[in-house]
Amino acid sequence: MDMHTVVVGTSGTTAEDVVAVARHGVRVELSAAAVDALAASRLIVDALAAKPEPVYGVSTGFGALASRHISTDLRARLQRNIVRSHAAGMGPRVEREVVRALMFLRLKTVASGHTGVRPEVAQTMADVLNAGITPVVHEYGSLGCSGDLAPLSHCALTLMGEGEAEGPDGTVRPAGELLAAHGITPVELREKEGLALLNGTDGMLGMLVMALADLKNLYTSADITAALSLEALLGTDKVLAPELHAIRPHPGQGASADNMLRVLAGSGLTGHHQDDAPRVQDAYSVRCAPQVNGAGRDTLDHAAVVAGRELASSVDNPVVLPDGRVESNGNFHGAPVAYVLDFLAIVAADLGSICERRTDRLLDKNRSHGLPPFLADDAGVDSGLMIAQYTQAALVSEMKRLAVPASADSIPSSAMQEDHVSMGWSAARKLRTAVDNLARIVAVELYAATRAVELRAAEGLVPAPASRAAVAALRAAGAEGPGPDRFLAPDLAAADAFVRAGGLVAAVEPVTGPLA
Repeated sequence: MDMHTVVVGTSGTTAEDVVAVARHGVRVELSAAAVDALAASRLIVDALAAKPEPVYGVSTGFGALASRHISTDLRARLQRNIVRSHAAGMGPRVEREVVRALMFLRLKTVASGHTGVRPEVAQTMADVLNAGITPVVHEYGSLGCSGDLAPLSHCALTLMGEGEAEGPDGTVRPAGELLAAHGITPVELREKEGLALLNGTDGMLGMLVMALADLKNLYTSADITAALSLEALLGTDKVLAPELHAIRPHPGQGASADNMLRVLAGSGLTGHHQDDAPRVQDAYSVRCAPQVNGAGRDTLDHAAVVAGRELASSVDNPVVLPDGRVESNGNFHGAPVAYVLDFLAIVAADLGSICERRTDRLLDKNRSHGLPPFLADDAGVDSGLMIAQYTQAALVSEMKRLAVPASADSIPSSAMQEDHVSMGWSAARKLRTAVDNLARIVAVELYAATRAVELRAAEGLVPAPASRAAVAALRAAGAEGPGPDRFLAPDLAAADAFVRAGGLVAAVEPVTGPLA
């Protein structure tokens, strides 16, 4: 990816920018308009702080403690304390890309001018990102309401020069040392700033954006593997005809059918239904691939709409409005994001399930229409891909457990002030695992289908040009073809890396043209 600079303005950001900063270390800078908006909203907060009337988040405590008016001499301590006390995460460290996405999205909201944070605080956030400093954030601590509180607090703690962070070399050190090494002065938080740094849905949103990027690749890859399996099973491509999908006009279904049809163009393996083992129709896992893959695609599109709205949002409580009011609100509730995170886990599980059913069909001599048992070289002496399917089945079973919605749960907190929460962070965490597992499941089907296609080719049947391109690219990536049994895990790992990096899509598109 070409390196560039992402400019943070006052009106949101794009999914592409989130991925660029989170995964590729692209630099960020504040626009002049953002700096002006930050300064203007800060003037409003300073004016309110000078008044005797209590204003939530400016001159009061937080959550269930909001009824206490905080005197001027204690307010800096109040802001430090909220960060320190809320940085209460536990468990394993969260991945670097997740923390960078979280920090960048919080900066995006701060830069909107609706939070009352000073420009120098926002600049420090940008400086920490650009220095490659990644706060240590833990797995557990967010209920997905009042923001991803603990994760964001650990990031704010780093801005204060406290806690631990990972440097660009991967070494975890005291945050103060890392800031000093990069010439960054720790911030001293003032009224409202501590609250503003930790009151957002940025963690779950960042994970949603990255999951969508990964799933787009995996859905296209799954269309390709479904086509390869159909071809290896001597199935018919007539079920992919555009006129059949036009009479059930779901966009995703039509796109998946078109992808499969283009992969199969020129195949000598399709359409053998009335050969030695006549059949009227292919099994559902083959025939209904566009319907299942397509419904998942449409779910991705819905999730992308929600993500786009969130990327355009300024989530904080209270917020500074253009007319000078500072108002409490409930925009920090993670329900919109949590729901689509759970929807995606459901469709990912079902996509994994149908991939596994096709793999099992390829390996079963009673259903594979002439392929050797388990695609083995010498069945009985060799076990072939028998246990590769076991691994795939175990992953599918785990996917079903991960598909249980997190957002259907709620657990009250803060002395019943925060009595309904979204669990969106939990939904995002399990979706990341589901996406990882889905890549492995698709890779196993790819590995089995390419071996089966090669075995058909050895019989004199000519695979489609796109299929041949996929086989050649997978073999070049280190996943070997048919032959006697060998240590299989490295081949599966190579197939996984190939799929995950977009190698399968890249291999066939020069033949098929761009796929949906």
